[in-house]
Amino acid sequence: MPSSPPRILIADDDRELCALLAEYLGRNQLAAEAVHSAESAIERLHTGARPDVLVLDVMLPGMDGLTALRRIREFESLPIVMLSGRGEPVDRIMGLELGADDYLAKPCLPRELLARIQALLRRTRGDIGPEPVAEIQVGRVRIKPADRRASCGDEALPLTGAELSVLIELARQAGQTVTREQLTQGALHRALERYDRAIDVHVSRLRQKLTAADCGLRIETIRGAGYQLIVDEAPA
Repeated sequence: MPSSPPRILIADDDRELCALLAEYLGRNQLAAEAVHSAESAIERLHTGARPDVLVLDVMLPGMDGLTALRRIREFESLPIVMLSGRGEPVDRIMGLELGADDYLAKPCLPRELLARIQALLRRTRGDIGPEPVAEIQVGRVRIKPADRRASCGDEALPLTGAELSVLIELARQAGQTVTREQLTQGALHRALERYDRAIDVHVSRLRQKLTAADCGLRIETIRGAGYQLIVDEAPA
């Protein structure tokens, strides 16, 4: 039996754009459907079949996309791409800080959105990167890449997909400097773009969560080079 195509949920009030994107994604073996408000997107996530990726517009009627993103991250970790006509860096960073996996400014080419979605799907399914290992342990953190899970001691770490991918890349090279270019390629599965701060925001959020969990790990910024995962204590 052939596997069903990945499901993409688009939340955007521009119905013409939704139809265009759904048709284009459909021609590329993705099953896309659209809702036209943040409230409808949240209801869909609660009651319908879980999509593989959510494409969420910032400027929605009623509840805006950033508020919706904050609420969705309280109960759902699926990959999310934000879309916005507001292309200012601060808007992009805010979306990433609230838990978006990626961010595109509108108008965007359907082909570019497709590329970002495919990168998220490959990351989620572990189709890219070094030969998968059953488990990685650094400090008190145990990572199971195939299961897309990480824990500190007996407690699960509440990481988004992007944060988990960043942790995996850093953990594979613990104690070594990993460049921003390497992290962007390895964790986000795309090239680092000019003025692209996405990887820095994901690292910042991961650093905060590791500190809060008291895992014996810290992420050092190596100025002009990248980031390094440091183990402060050995596993218990």
